[in-house]
Amino acid sequence: MTIAEEKRALRKKLRAMEKSLSPDYRERSERAVVAALSSMEAYRNAESVCCFVGTGAEIDTRPFLQDALSSGKRLCVPLCAGRGVMQMRRVRSLDDLSPGAAGIPEPPPDAETAPPSAIDFLVVPCLACDRRGNRLGRGGGYYDRFLPEYGGAAVLICREALLQDSVPTETFDLRVPLVLSERGFYRDGRLTTWALFEK
Repeated sequence: MTIAEEKRALRKKLRAMEKSLSPDYRERSERAVVAALSSMEAYRNAESVCCFVGTGAEIDTRPFLQDALSSGKRLCVPLCAGRGVMQMRRVRSLDDLSPGAAGIPEPPPDAETAPPSAIDFLVVPCLACDRRGNRLGRGGGYYDRFLPEYGGAAVLICREALLQDSVPTETFDLRVPLVLSERGFYRDGRLTTWALFEK
């Protein structure tokens, strides 16, 4: 089996797992992840923040997006600009968002573009990941293309129930060393408390 085939098989398994998560667990894990994100020093110090809009069974990031706006930060949200290509566009209100590619809420096409160099803090999604930050996306390749151009602070968010001991990776798969689940932060595979991470 090739790595690409391993990924497809694992995605199928994980999508079923994701759908089976209870509403109570989803809500509790979302609240914990959003609270931790909002408390991160890298986020608090950032002037420009980029985060996806969680849909379906994903972590609902809207409370975090609203916190960024309420805190006066420059908030950017991905816009699908073509197959596997996304651009980060500024939004000034969540009301600016409307369904775009695959029904995912996106900024309007004429929204201001933010190059990777203009973003201070990035929240990265995944279908699942391991504790060292190797991620399994949903198959579109958007972040595979964006991450090599990005050099700022980044955190990969994933529900604890979907964390894997390992995920298949290819040469173009970039690791995000900091992983956040509702249980806490994993730095290079090790669970750490917030106090330790701040040091």
